[in-house]
Amino acid sequence: MSRRDQIKMTTEEITDFLHGRHTMNVATQNHDGTIHLVAMWYGYFHDGALGFWTYGRSQKIRNLQRDGRMTCLVESGDEYAELKGVEIVGRGTVVEERDAVMQIGRSVYERYTGPWSDAIAPAVEAMGAKRFAVKIEVDKMVTWDHTKLGGVY
Repeated sequence: MSRRDQIKMTTEEITDFLHGRHTMNVATQNHDGTIHLVAMWYGYFHDGALGFWTYGRSQKIRNLQRDGRMTCLVESGDEYAELKGVEIVGRGTVVEERDAVMQIGRSVYERYTGPWSDAIAPAVEAMGAKRFAVKIEVDKMVTWDHTKLGGVY
């Protein structure tokens, strides 16, 4: 078995890892070909698709409206033996429909801030007033989990 095969995550491991509280680095392509790279909190749409929300006038929205290709990275670990990550290559679909924007907004809120309540709903709605959602359509994933190496390199 190759080293690459040793560190690949299973489907269940990918799901567990992505459902953890991590930050997603999102890369889109600027009009001049340079890369726009930002860190985003992410969540899930009701259908299970990954996504995030951001201001409708943000650079990443403009980039995705022009060219939907994107690469995302979710990773963890401070030392080589702890490194875990999922690289997601695919397309980002910009979603302006308010219910879908609020779906992802609620998911992000619950993942990073705390439990949902009717009392918090108006504040999250206000935060989402100028935001769009981005639904990530996955073409491929590359994964690694160096903890599987057991300290042997």
